[in-house]
Amino acid sequence: MAFVPLLVLLVVYDYLIGALAVFMLAGATDLLDGFIARKFGQNTAIGAFLDPIADKLLLVSCFILLSRNVVELNVNIPLWLTITVIGRDILLVVSVVIINLTMGRHLFSPSIYGKATTFFQLLTVFMVLVVNALDIDMPLRGAVFYLTAALTVISGLHYMGRGMKLFEYNQEEV
Repeated sequence: MAFVPLLVLLVVYDYLIGALAVFMLAGATDLLDGFIARKFGQNTAIGAFLDPIADKLLLVSCFILLSRNVVELNVNIPLWLTITVIGRDILLVVSVVIINLTMGRHLFSPSIYGKATTFFQLLTVFMVLVVNALDIDMPLRGAVFYLTAALTVISGLHYMGRGMKLFEYNQEEV
């Protein structure tokens, strides 16, 4: 989470190589933190709660910044993709809140679709930062945008399906 304000400032003030470096550093420290937690059994409830929030904060900040012309970018994340990503996240958060308020506390483990979505969302941000920071072309960026959107929708539907099954199961018990 500590990297998010720095990354935002670097993008806003057009220090894109610095922003790329901070984005990569944030990713590396997140991977290292996860590895250490698993390897040494240091998983904590607060870590399990804060890690996905930090990831989402980083991704949402980057999607918003890189889809708007905060600075003159050669390539932006399409606004439709940013709306898709944020819309899915809002829908999932609202769904989890409703489930937790109506049926008690439930933890939802990430699915393979959610993990793939996060990977492609990170790849999208990384790709746009690289293209702009290094002033290069990336011919497959359109395909990455569409694949990211498709996975975002698929994972959102998958999580919604899991939530609906939970409701159905809970109704059968009553």
